[in-house]
Amino acid sequence: MRIHILGICGSFMGGIAVLARELGHEITGSDANVYPPMSTWLADSGIALQESYDPAPLAAGPDLVIVGNALGRGNPSVEYLLDGTLRYISGPQWLYEEVLRGRHVLAVSGTHGKTTTSAMLAWILEVGGLAPGFLIGGVPGNFAGTARFGGGRYFVVEADEYDTAFFDKRSKFVHYRPKTLIINTIEYDHADIFCDLAAIRREFHHLVRIMPAHGLILARQGDAEISQVLAMGCWTPVETFGDNGARWQAKPLRDDYSEFEIVVDGKSTGVLRWGLIGRHNAGNALAAIAAAHHVGMTPGESCEALSEFRGVKRRLERLARINGITVYDDFAHHPTEIRETLTALRQRVGREDRIIAVMEPRSNSMRLGVHREALPAAFSQADHTLLYQADNLEWDLARCTASLGEKRRVFTDVESIVDAAAGMSRDGDHIVIMSNGDFGGLHRRLIERLERAC
Repeated sequence: MRIHILGICGSFMGGIAVLARELGHEITGSDANVYPPMSTWLADSGIALQESYDPAPLAAGPDLVIVGNALGRGNPSVEYLLDGTLRYISGPQWLYEEVLRGRHVLAVSGTHGKTTTSAMLAWILEVGGLAPGFLIGGVPGNFAGTARFGGGRYFVVEADEYDTAFFDKRSKFVHYRPKTLIINTIEYDHADIFCDLAAIRREFHHLVRIMPAHGLILARQGDAEISQVLAMGCWTPVETFGDNGARWQAKPLRDDYSEFEIVVDGKSTGVLRWGLIGRHNAGNALAAIAAAHHVGMTPGESCEALSEFRGVKRRLERLARINGITVYDDFAHHPTEIRETLTALRQRVGREDRIIAVMEPRSNSMRLGVHREALPAAFSQADHTLLYQADNLEWDLARCTASLGEKRRVFTDVESIVDAAAGMSRDGDHIVIMSNGDFGGLHRRLIERLERAC
């Protein structure tokens, strides 16, 4: 079958493309933003890309068009589809019909931690010999790419609450029909499609409604929003992970959670020593270990697997160490994520080393100003904070972060941030660059500047 994918360079749709290719289909794709690493990965997979939404590939008459959720009315390819007779489908629906149907689906949902937890879970099952398939919204260090079909009955999917397509406004995750479901956290996000938290809770309720009675829901203990979702109706056994009476708990043996004990029902079941840090990652690990337990893996086996876990790209990923200055890349784009990332790094490096946070408020929720009041407190662990006021930011970043005082500077161009970060950094500093985009190439430009200064 000849399949053309619209919006192919997004992490989800790129994964769909590779899965379809594995199934033997001829794949082509279009996107307005074709750039590495996704473009390189797709090209290496033998998939031809067009960097525009010109409908010419559709005029060639593919057997099926898979439409990404970034496209809407007015897009030339969308208008061509609606004017014609080509068969089209959403990515999530195609995924269920062609990949997930008949398999044991382990879905990882929640506002934060989906990508890392999915990668952990897939790796545990891989080490356990279960040959899982997976679709992850990031690049896991232990695998060659973000998706594969797999050779077993298990499939791990990052279950996003974002909407499905312009013609299907349900959340993506309602298509997946999981038997094992992780709900990590629920906070307000995606302000471009959800008017309030109640709307998000309703979508999670729809997900819970399709869980089988013989399945398992793993819910973070103490999350008030998750509790409200489950109170709306739940027909599936629930186990909790986290703190304060949860069935699955992590007891730190080091302050930065680079080593911690797995406690189940008050009894020690294993110790995890690994390369990741942070309480948030310990919680992600608990969820993955509990989900793996549901399909037969012991906590001890999971700890052994995670001791070799190499993380996910853009999650406090160390890019370079130059003249004693360490540069990291992190995908954090929500105040909670920023706070947890910087707290984990502070616990690792101590109080003597300085942390310089460089942040681009780029997500739709950030651009609309939904999180502006919570943003200053998120940087409490940083010694210096450099912020980027882009042209499309609909609020005054300087005014809203004024409480940070002299430790905060706001810039309107990327080169000035590079100048400032390079000029203030010294031996022992840790520079954390946070954005869910490429930040105008800031990562590369800063590293090159630091290298020239050596």
